[in-house]
Amino acid sequence: MIKSSDATPPTGDSTDAAKPHDAAVQRALVEAREEILVFLRQRLRNRDEAEEVLQRFSLRVLERSGQLRDVQTVRGWLGRILSTTIVDHQRAQARRHRREAAADSIDIDALPADPDAEIDATVCNCLYRLLPTLKAEYADVIWRADILGEPRDRLAASLGTSLNNVTVRLHRGRKALRKRLEEMCRTCSTHGFLDCRCDELPLGAEGPTVTTRSARASAKSRRARKNHP
Repeated sequence: MIKSSDATPPTGDSTDAAKPHDAAVQRALVEAREEILVFLRQRLRNRDEAEEVLQRFSLRVLERSGQLRDVQTVRGWLGRILSTTIVDHQRAQARRHRREAAADSIDIDALPADPDAEIDATVCNCLYRLLPTLKAEYADVIWRADILGEPRDRLAASLGTSLNNVTVRLHRGRKALRKRLEEMCRTCSTHGFLDCRCDELPLGAEGPTVTTRSARASAKSRRARKNHP
C-alpha cells in the first residue's frame, strides 16, 4: 500500500491537462476503482455489499464533483464522501437488523463518520493511480498541495513561481482530475471502460462478477427509457 508521506510524485503527461483515452489511462481508471473496491470488501466482509457501497460512493462523487473547485483538499473531500457512504450503509444495515432482532445491541448514532486511517490511505492510493493521467505540472501541484498538504506559498517558492500561478495550476489540475474521477465512477471493472454493455446482458449471463439490486434496477430503468423514448 502506498503511503502518501514517503511516495514519490506520480509522473504525468506533458502535453495536455489530461491524457487522451489510451490503454494506460483506461488501466489507471480500472485500477483506481479496484483500490476502493478491495478496501470495501475488506471493511464490509461482503462482496455484494462492497459493490453496492462502491456504486453509492460513485454516484455521490458524480453528484458533487462540482465542489472540487472550492474544497480545501481533494484527498479530504474524497475521504469524507467515502466515509459517510460507508457509515450510511452501516446505519441502514443496523436499522434493518434492529427491526429483525428483539434487542438492539448496535448504537447506530455512535458509528464514526470521519475518515479513518484506512479510508485515507485508500483515497491516497486511488489518487496516486489517477494523477499520472494528468499533465505533469498539474499532477505535481495536486500531489504536493492536495495529498501531502504542502502550503501553497511554500509550493510557489520551491517552484520559483507566484502564488497566483500555483493557484491557477491547482484549479486547472483539479478540473482535469474531476474529469478522471467522473470517468472512474463510470468505469466497469469487467469490461474496462465507459462503453460497457453490462446493462444489456440478461441476468445470469456473463457480465459483472457481482450484480447488486441497485445495478439491476438501474439497468431495467435504462432499458425502459430506450424502449419508450
